Amino acid sequence: MSPGILLSFIIGYFLVLLVISWLTSKKSSDNDTFFVANRNSKWYLVAFGMIGTALSGVTFISVPGKVGAPSGDQFSYFQFILGNAAGFIIVATVLLPLYYRLKLTSIYSYIEGALGTWSYKTAAGIFLISRVIGSAFRLYLVVIVLQKFIFDSYHVPFAVTVMICLLLIWSYTFKGGLKTIIITDSLQTFFLVLSVFLSIFFICQSLHLGVFEAIDAIKNSSYSKIFFFTDFVSSKFHFTKAFLGGLFITVGMVGLDQDLMQKNLSLKNIKEAQKNMFSFTGVFVVINIFFLSVGALLWMYASKYGIQVEKTDYLYPTIALKYLGLVPAMVFMLGLTAATFATTDSALTALTTSFCVDFLNFNKKGDLNSKKMVSIRHTVHIAFSGLMFITIVIFNAINNDAVVSAIFKVASYTYGPLLGLYSFGLFVSSRQVRDKLTPFICLISPAVCFFLSTESKKILGGYVFDNELIIVNGLITFIGLWFASVKKTESREVRKSES
Repeated sequence: MSPGILLSFIIGYFLVLLVISWLTSKKSSDNDTFFVANRNSKWYLVAFGMIGTALSGVTFISVPGKVGAPSGDQFSYFQFILGNAAGFIIVATVLLPLYYRLKLTSIYSYIEGALGTWSYKTAAGIFLISRVIGSAFRLYLVVIVLQKFIFDSYHVPFAVTVMICLLLIWSYTFKGGLKTIIITDSLQTFFLVLSVFLSIFFICQSLHLGVFEAIDAIKNSSYSKIFFFTDFVSSKFHFTKAFLGGLFITVGMVGLDQDLMQKNLSLKNIKEAQKNMFSFTGVFVVINIFFLSVGALLWMYASKYGIQVEKTDYLYPTIALKYLGLVPAMVFMLGLTAATFATTDSALTALTTSFCVDFLNFNKKGDLNSKKMVSIRHTVHIAFSGLMFITIVIFNAINNDAVVSAIFKVASYTYGPLLGLYSFGLFVSSRQVRDKLTPFICLISPAVCFFLSTESKKILGGYVFDNELIIVNGLITFIGLWFASVKKTESREVRKSES
């Protein structure tokens, strides 16, 4: 497919997003609109838009590719998705009522009242670091695809490609913020879901399969095994590991993440927020089944036509852009662009909100919507866009898959301490943490977990950790907080000694 056609398509796509941004922010672009959309969002739009935010371009490319990976993944990812669904229910029934009762703008404000100022700043800082690295990594993977199939043809440097992407995202989010994103993410989720169904249609057409024939072909293929119950110790695919990992990662990376929770806090009341989460959970599970089905069909297509790829992540883009024709290629780019930018625009808004509220104390100052405060928010938004740019360029300079993956994995470890902090605040009301020790505890915990992930085979009799490591991470943090705390009756002495 011609790079010029692809480029024109992407430009047209962003023009639509810019029009939506102008329409949603022309009446109001103050901080209340940017942070919580005036707490007047429609639950069904939030629920649908969250699909695109939760999936990202990594899911769009990696999940289908992993189905036929040499490691034997098949449909094992669905075990993780079932854990995600259980995690979403916990978020809806435990955390959301807490956030609404306290009327929070930043969810980390809860930690200040429960544990103290140092713990609060630590929690917010963990989110900022994790989200910058995680979102930059997701955008980086997609920029590589854009670079390879479009911008290399025009000899555009990688750094310029990154800059163009971030400028486009910034341009339609800097005024309306969350209010704009709820609309644009709903549109982008529609394109994402449409592209998945159309991809299945085009691949089935190329394989000369009808709907029921395709279902039978997937079921009878060597890619369709879902549940793995053998070899608990050394297999990362075991159901227990995958399910529990999916559950606790969801609680940590969704329920304790400002990005996805910010959308929920823009709704009128807790009932609408819970309705949003339950609806979102159902659609999320179903759409992932279709992603896995796309993967099985792609590998069958590759096998039939002798297509080989260097990495599993290249399978979907290679077949869609080189083999299926013009319309399927455009459908793929539409889905990839929608998935990626729905994640990145939401992340930039959440990062800006968290920094303004948690570190610049916007919620404690007089006029939240004054010109000065809006101007500061604009500056913070630009700064985080710049930080994202620098991070992606560093990823590209490293140019080593093992190192980049390790960086991303380390970022994911930081949600474990958030689990520990919130668990302690929620379930240990009788003790007061020595607040200044919290940052050290939250550094030690992921460091120990990183050591465990690399050395567990040697020191734990061959046991291999996967996503369930986040449970250990949270537990280490919780235990550390316990030992660094005293009974509430002694809390006055603790505060005096710290001051």
